[in-house]
Amino acid sequence: MAELYILTPPRIEPGFETTLDAALSAGPVGALQIRLKDHSREDLLKLAPPLIKTAHRHGVAVILNDDPQLALDLGCDGVHIGQQDAPYALARKTLGPARIIGVTCHDSRHLAMEAGEKGADYVAFGAFFPTTTKAAKTAADPELIEWWSELFEIPCVAIGGITVDNAAPLIAAGADYLAVSGGIWNHAAGPVEAVRAFAQLVKA
Repeated sequence: MAELYILTPPRIEPGFETTLDAALSAGPVGALQIRLKDHSREDLLKLAPPLIKTAHRHGVAVILNDDPQLALDLGCDGVHIGQQDAPYALARKTLGPARIIGVTCHDSRHLAMEAGEKGADYVAFGAFFPTTTKAAKTAADPELIEWWSELFEIPCVAIGGITVDNAAPLIAAGADYLAVSGGIWNHAAGPVEAVRAFAQLVKA
């Protein structure tokens, strides 16, 4: 069954942990990625700890985007690295054997198999739909998830423009996690209702 993997908005205000707490209370969430692209490292050192504390209180694993050393320093449960970020070997050396490392694989079977062979804890495919959060380099098809989930045990994450309205084919294809940012924070009825709606969708 697919789980919700929430990404923070690229920019937040102090006190965002209250909004996050309400969202995480609304339904099951497998992981939170701190992806504060519009903030400096100094900002992250102030903004991330309350988010980590809030997520851990809900039993939600916290993944930091891009920076293995900062993930370690902040006490995150893992890191998510893109193809242009720290190489997997360095991330693993930094974080040790127990923490989670996820790898962006775009729409590439080759990159995903490579990441799996190296020991990645999950592979992420996308973008499946147009997204305003970042300029997507690739467009992925649900068939990619179907192929991966039939052949490999390593979990796969679907990412890119996912909303309550378009997620069903990704769930049907076998996605282990739905990585959602705008589909939560920009939902017409607010993030709490978005999480509730995703919970219903996944159960269905």
